[in-house]
Formats: sequence, structure tokens, C-alpha cells
Amino acid sequence: QVQLVESGGGLVQPGGSLRLSCAASGSIFRINVMAWYRQAPGKERELVATISSGDSPTYADAVKGRFTISRDNPKNTVYLQMNSLRPEDTAVYFCYVQCWLDGPPGRTWSGWGKGTLVTVSS
Repeated sequence: QVQLVESGGGLVQPGGSLRLSCAASGSIFRINVMAWYRQAPGKERELVATISSGDSPTYADAVKGRFTISRDNPKNTVYLQMNSLRPEDTAVYFCYVQCWLDGPPGRTWSGWGKGTLVTVSS
């Protein structure tokens, strides 16, 4: 019903920047929540940033002041601008979306993208 495609990961040196993108497509009526999570090797998946309709973005303490989440509603796309990257930011980054579906009212969908790898290393 809904597909999420992430892009923008890669290898970057400490102090560098990357911009992740996640485009949602399919039977979408309106997206409520768009978020980024990450999972480092041997660790649990953790919330990085969230942006919901009508609300201010929220961030994990570890990324405040360095990462910025934004969304382009007409394009059903969420971005994560990551600056001042650190080795501890190395992880697979996943996009998460919760939305209302087209068709009969009241149907919702939520799910994850397949992830994009970010490696911060010199």
C-alpha cells in the first residue's frame, strides 16, 4: 500500500555532513508522522527525530543542535540534515511513516523503510 525509499547514506569523515531523504509513495491520503530512527551494530533501534503534522520537530538529546528534520508535504518526503557528524552516529538509518490511506475513511498505515547506512570514520 505504501512504499518508503531512503537515500543519502554513505561514508563521511568526522565533522562532515550528510542529508538523508525518504520518499513515501502509494495509496496515501495524508501523512501524520514522519520520523528517523537509527540502529548501530549490537544496539537497539533508537528514535533520532520526529516531525508530525502541526507540531514542532523533536530530537534525541544525542543529535540536538546537529541534526535537522524537515518534510516536503506535496512530495511526501522527509529529510534529515546531519551536520558535525561523529563516529558514534554510525548506524543504519530508517525512515518511519504513519499515514491515512486513500479510500474508505479511517484506514491507516505505518511502517519502515529498508534503511540506509551512514558510516562516520576517518
